[in-house]
Amino acid sequence: MKRILAYPLSIVFYLCFGSLLALFHALQWIALNLFGYSVHKLTVDLLNFFILRCLNLLGTKIHFEVQTPLPKDRSLIFVGNHQSTFEVPPIIWFLRKYHPKFISKKELGHGIPSVSFNLRHGGSVLIDRSNPKDALNQIKLFGEQLQMKNHSAVIFPEGTRSRDGKLKKFQRSGLICLFESMPNALVIPISIGNSWKFGIHKYFPMPLGVKLSLTTHDALEIDHENPDKFIEQIEKLIGKEVKKKQLNEP
Repeated sequence: MKRILAYPLSIVFYLCFGSLLALFHALQWIALNLFGYSVHKLTVDLLNFFILRCLNLLGTKIHFEVQTPLPKDRSLIFVGNHQSTFEVPPIIWFLRKYHPKFISKKELGHGIPSVSFNLRHGGSVLIDRSNPKDALNQIKLFGEQLQMKNHSAVIFPEGTRSRDGKLKKFQRSGLICLFESMPNALVIPISIGNSWKFGIHKYFPMPLGVKLSLTTHDALEIDHENPDKFIEQIEKLIGKEVKKKQLNEP
């Protein structure tokens, strides 16, 4: 019965989701070109708030836990595991005070209403994964700009989505480059659970009743002396928490 219901509800979801992307693409253009960054950011925040409401139509429950208060006087580097596109809206909405900006592949910079526009004009960086040298240069400039503006970075160091929820090995070069370009930032690990379930049927029908869980963990000072060991520490922490989230769900 649940699978049967999933088909009409998925159609409703995609109609609402697509309409939001089309509407807010135009609103973003107006906000950016007429009013500047602050109004554009507010528009993006509202878009992601309404995307979360679209997910609620599917019975999705979203739990976002901040274990300890996050500082506002320093740039932050949010390091998380990556399972699907739908973990991005809660990050943008619940962490909106910290101006989160993403490191994304360049292919996402075109063809997706609202999403591509924000990635190109909202302060994120689009990298060419086939050109590692250029990608690291882009990340370096990105980090320096965020440090200067006191904005925050979001990076998924697995490099690709995990389709079964299991943590993949972290790719370290981008993280180390970000640490070097944002030397005064604090690192905030984020563990994400159950986002992979949205793709269990290749995104149609969308599953019903997913319990999407995101947790920010204690802030960490960057260990510039031993970055590899520091990354391993973050990876183990996130891996442990992701396993815990999976064990707690049917």
